[in-house]
Amino acid sequence: MRYLRVSPQKARLVLDLIKGRKVEEARNTLLYTKKRVAAHVGKLLQSALDNANFLSAEKNLDVDIDNLYVKSAIANDGPRMKRIRPAPQGRAYRYQRRIAHIQLVLAERGNGAAQAVSSGSTPSVPAKRRAPVAKKSAGARKKKAAAK
Repeated sequence: MRYLRVSPQKARLVLDLIKGRKVEEARNTLLYTKKRVAAHVGKLLQSALDNANFLSAEKNLDVDIDNLYVKSAIANDGPRMKRIRPAPQGRAYRYQRRIAHIQLVLAERGNGAAQAVSSGSTPSVPAKRRAPVAKKSAGARKKKAAAK
């Protein structure tokens, strides 16, 4: 689900409730959660379940719907909308409306080979971490200072 008008921090509160749970248990949890984003996450979970059902029926992949669980649930930042609120003495305060991209992945629990069925945007490739820069030793600094 992309461009959802809720802050990713608030979406993560709901997604943390369903991570690692079976699909039926996750649906029941979302049904009785009082957060506004829970309805949207419930629709996304239903979409992922329908995708799994489609794979098992039409594409002839062996997916057991009763064995599915929520493998991962991620809420990432989307673009921020910059807005202005009136302030005293003719000034203006800027604030940002946050947007979330939610990704939900279902997998089959059981016989070693886990099939993943995802719904939402494709997972982004994590940026490579840079190796820590080696700091100059105290001896090298002393030699440089002595050379000057």
